[in-house]
This record gives sequence, structure tokens and C-alpha cells, in this order.
Amino acid sequence: MKIKTIDVTAKEWFDKINGNSYFSARVVTDFGTRAEKTYYIPFEYGYGDYYLQAGAKVLTEHEVIAPCDILSSSTLKAQGIIFRYGKQEGVKKTDVTAWGRP
Repeated sequence: MKIKTIDVTAKEWFDKINGNSYFSARVVTDFGTRAEKTYYIPFEYGYGDYYLQAGAKVLTEHEVIAPCDILSSSTLKAQGIIFRYGKQEGVKKTDVTAWGRP
């Protein structure tokens, strides 16, 4: 069954003491339908759009999409998949560590 939507939502925390960024994320396919499925990316190191690379890895591992390096609007649009994504920056560490779990 072909998926229709991919939604990636991430939260990012910046460790000011060590100068590192960490994130956790949720990847939802077919949002709002009976086929909706959620995948979690737990607390891990990464900044910028790395959460989109991690999302591609999770979806590839679960054989939801063909292997790719990063989720991108142009690639997914060409496949007829609606792609929405966003990241909340500057959140507390506890928000990031607890959020990427079921």
C-alpha cells in the first residue's frame, strides 16, 4: 500500500555547556487516516535538518520508502506524497528526552 503523507515533527535542545545540539522526533505516515502509523526517533545528537535524515533512515528501515539520504519535498512530491515537517528549537532537555518515545 502506497503512503499518501509523511509528517516529521522534531524538538531540538542546545547544550550550552558543551556546544552540542540534540533532538528527538516523530514521523507519522498517512496522518488522519486508518492507515496512520507513527515512528519515533529518540534523543540523539544532531542539528539543522539532520532530523530529516534520521526520518529517512527510520522510514527506510521499516520499508515504508525506498532508500534515500534525506526526506525532501521535491523527491516526495514526485512520488505523489504530501510532505510536511517542522522543528521546535530552544526547548528544554527534558522535553526532548521524553518526547521521542511512544
